[in-house]
Amino acid sequence: METTLLPEQDTAATEDLVSSFAASMDRIREQVRLIIVGQDEVIDNLLVTLLVGGHCLITGMPGTAKTLLVSTLAAALGLKFKRIQFTPDLMPTDITGTDILEDDQVTGRRSWTFVQGPLFTNVLLADEVNRTPPKTQAALLEAMQEHSVTVRGNSYKLTLPFLVLATQNPIELEGTYPLPEAQLDRFLFNVVLDYLSVEEEMDVVDRNTAGTPLPDVVPVTNAEDILRFQWLVRQVPVSEPVAHHAVSLIRSTRPTDSEAPDIVKKYVNYGASVRATQFLVLASKAKALLDGRYHVTSGDLRSLALPILRHRVLTNFYAESDKVTVDDVLLAMLEAKPPPAEG
Repeated sequence: METTLLPEQDTAATEDLVSSFAASMDRIREQVRLIIVGQDEVIDNLLVTLLVGGHCLITGMPGTAKTLLVSTLAAALGLKFKRIQFTPDLMPTDITGTDILEDDQVTGRRSWTFVQGPLFTNVLLADEVNRTPPKTQAALLEAMQEHSVTVRGNSYKLTLPFLVLATQNPIELEGTYPLPEAQLDRFLFNVVLDYLSVEEEMDVVDRNTAGTPLPDVVPVTNAEDILRFQWLVRQVPVSEPVAHHAVSLIRSTRPTDSEAPDIVKKYVNYGASVRATQFLVLASKAKALLDGRYHVTSGDLRSLALPILRHRVLTNFYAESDKVTVDDVLLAMLEAKPPPAEG
């Protein structure tokens, strides 16, 4: 599928698209909840990632249903899903695909044929992405940023929508290759998959130990629907005060900026870039639509600040010494930057 811009739509067509969006998102949530217990905020963050056309880094302990969550969401979206288990011996061609020599049975001639790798999908689960060497991570970075892969000097376009959901294990650091800052910056969110509540964990045990098969997930949308929804998200208006607040929040993460609070100047080495500002506004547009609103509020910005910024703000030695986490710094920064009054 080629990347195309949807034409400007009249008011009636846009209203129909908005209604379709709301109904589809509700049904997708319902389908995912047939399999996944709890994690409502994480599910919404993954939907925001898809609607923005971004990618998401999922950090969670083993056994928190990261793979099941992603595969279930892909099934509900009606999108093609593939999974790659990243390992230290994984080569770039293992994910991009490779050229092979084929014999023509009629002419006897040999020719090069490109065989697509698992990157050619709509939803890609990159499991334990930090366990593969930098060369393979670079191949994934090209796909994430350019929506294409390059093999033997030839470039091949990926089918849209294309969404990378990468997982990291926060406790097993031996034998890992930390993701470079340039690649981390390409992820819209760094979402933390936390433990369930007591009631939710009891529900999981009841569902999965009784021998009753899990229900089938029914596809709600398709690739064309998602592309139209992505277009719709970008039409959501943002007022000047809200846009200024977004810029102010991002600038406050930079220790050299005059707007930065004292905790940032003390504990942060590097703050977030302009890409973070763009992502914050875009993600807030998607969140507003998911919440049934047609304009962005400062509350949208602030509710998404942590998952957007926690992998973009680099703390220094003093933070490590004082056991101050990135989230601690960001929460203090938000407290020091109150939202503007909205009429």
